Amino acid sequence: MMAKTKFRYGWLLKWILAAILIAAGVLMKVYEVSVVYATTGIAIVIFSLARVVPLLKTLKKEVLRTINLIEIIFDTIMGGVMIYVVFSGKAENAFWISLYGYLLAVFFYARGLIYFISMYYFDEKSESLKFWFHIVCVSLGPVLFVLTILGRDIISTLGWIVLFISVGGGLYLTYDGYGGYRKYRESSKAINEEKEKKKKPKVEKELPKPINEEPAEKETYIN
Repeated sequence: MMAKTKFRYGWLLKWILAAILIAAGVLMKVYEVSVVYATTGIAIVIFSLARVVPLLKTLKKEVLRTINLIEIIFDTIMGGVMIYVVFSGKAENAFWISLYGYLLAVFFYARGLIYFISMYYFDEKSESLKFWFHIVCVSLGPVLFVLTILGRDIISTLGWIVLFISVGGGLYLTYDGYGGYRKYRESSKAINEEKEKKKKPKVEKELPKPINEEPAEKETYIN
């Protein structure tokens, strides 16, 4: 009999994803400009579109919904432009490399600014992690803007950051997959041991049955 069918191969998927993640990080350094451009554009589009329904449904005021919707539309267009630049083969152009820095600066600064406007003017509640994250955003925007004006290579720096994240994430997935593989082998061992027990059942020795002695018949005497 086969074991009950259930998905026990999550470790294999994690190892495949780890390999893809590390390879993507390495390729990002090899084809730095194009891959950084594409990754950033796709990430911005996903971040924007995935927020539409949950965000607009939960915001309390119409003004806030309008402001956030404008930001989402702008971010989606920005991400779309980045993806277009890659697939049109213009990513290596000096103009688009400079524009990348400006677009990224606007993206971070706008996100931080809208967050703090929502908190201060529209009494939106938040938690500490989101607060500090948007402090970073509103600080990072001007920094990226200045670095772009100074002609610094932002794409190369981002390439190293993404390489570090991808290798770190790949190693984590490998370690996590190792734990899943170990559990899989332990369960396989248990299944095989159970099969061996079924093949060789223990033979219980029967105790000898007691012999019932027949009662002696009384002798009858004839006079």
